[in-house]
This record gives sequence, structure tokens and C-alpha cells, in this order.
Amino acid sequence: MYDYISLRIEATPCNETVTDLLAAFLADVEFETFEPNDNGLTAYVRKDRYDEEAVKEILENFPMDVALSMKSEEIEGEDWNKEWEQNYFRPILIDDKVVIRSSFHNEFPEAPLQIIIDPKMAFGTGHHATTAGMSRMLLEEDLSGKSVIDMGTGTGILSILAKKLGAGKTVGIDIDEFAIENARENGQLNDVEVEWLVGDDKALSELEGADIFLANINLNVITSNLEKYVSKVRQGGRIYLSGFLTTDREAIMNEAQRLGLTLLKESSENNWLTMVFIR
Repeated sequence: MYDYISLRIEATPCNETVTDLLAAFLADVEFETFEPNDNGLTAYVRKDRYDEEAVKEILENFPMDVALSMKSEEIEGEDWNKEWEQNYFRPILIDDKVVIRSSFHNEFPEAPLQIIIDPKMAFGTGHHATTAGMSRMLLEEDLSGKSVIDMGTGTGILSILAKKLGAGKTVGIDIDEFAIENARENGQLNDVEVEWLVGDDKALSELEGADIFLANINLNVITSNLEKYVSKVRQGGRIYLSGFLTTDREAIMNEAQRLGLTLLKESSENNWLTMVFIR
């Protein structure tokens, strides 16, 4: 289990836009999990991926008139998980259709679908607006028998949801070996069959085209790799994108239009945007 750095950022003044922007910028330098509050944000990154200079640059170039300060500390992975279980991860109900909970939850809402996620530091519990937005879009889709590629799968939550909605062959990919190990465990908890792969966009080269392509990552990764993602979407297939802010919409639209994609629908929550395109 990896050790982590807990980074506490105080913001004055602080509001939802400030914490959302901080989370977006920190995600670009490999932070995985975020806990906003009234005074700022606590973010977590694997110790071996922590780049203090990159964080300082983010704070120095922050695009709002806000006073920012930071304090970091090292946390053992096991201790972080205990803190998560006890204080942060709560069952979540999405549109009265699916409840996302952990195996240690004894009380949770009733819903037609139930997904069990034990996160173990991999991103994607349904609490973040991007994961919730992608889940809502999938709940509107008829996935019966459709093939799915889930890029940047994290905990595997979207792959698992797709399978519970009737998807056919589903492949979950993540660059982090530990995330894939966690996703595999979560797949077993939910009794679904998903092919889990460790890798980046190069892992796509050996895969057949899919009916549905999911990418809940971040703006830079998506815009850099969208052409590769589109190449793995069958004609008439759909590509779901999230992990970026509403202010990034134009950048996504420009790249999508260049690649011949048509926007089908979009939604936003707390300044985070989810978009669905058809090829």
C-alpha cells in the first residue's frame, strides 16, 4: 500500500469556485482525492508523485484574487484508509436509481441498483461531481450488450455500473497498477466480469472498437489523447467525457469538432462538466 501526502490549502476568501479550481489544477499534477470545506481544500497524492514545486507554481499563478497558503504532511496508506472509512466516504444515492456504498456500510438508501466500492485511495466513489455526472449519463443509456472502454477507470465504478446496466464486453484501463488492483477487487465485490488493464493510451492499440468510450480524467489528458480515444469508438458509438470545468468547454468542443464528433448532451454540477458525443 502506498504512503500519501496530505496537502492542506487555506484560501481567503474561499468559495466553491476556488476549491473547484484548486482541485482541477491539482488533478493535473497527479493529486487523486479532494476534500473541500469552508476554509479551503485538503488534497491527497501518492508520496512518490508529489511535486512541491508544481504545487507552489499553481498557487502563485492562481487566476483569482485569493490569498493561498499550504501545509503538507505524510500519511501512511493504512491510516488514510481508516480516516476515509470513518470520516469521509458515505453512501450516495444517484437519481434514486443506484446507491454507491462500501462493504463496511451497514445503513444505506434503497435503490434498484447497488454498487459496492472499497476505494483504497483510487479515484472514483461517486461523490465527486465528475463521477456522479458520468453515472447519471450512463443511467440514461440503453447499454444492453454494448461494448465499453473505460479509460482512467480508478476504482472501476463506471465499468461496474456499465456492467450492471447490461453492457457486454467491458475493459477498464488505468495507468496506476494499484488502482487496477483495487478495481479488480471492486469488480469481484459486485460480481461483474470486466477486463482490467494497466496502461495509458498505448493500451488501446490492442483493443477492438467499442460502442461506448468513457474518459473521466482531466482536461490536458483528454485533449491530448482524444483522437486516440475516438479511433476506438465505432461509427455511431458514443464517447463520454468529464474531469474538466465548465470554463474548459470551448477547448473540449474545439477538439471534438475537429475530430468530427457531434455533441448529444451535457450537464454540469459545481462547475464540473460532463459531455456526451456521438461519432
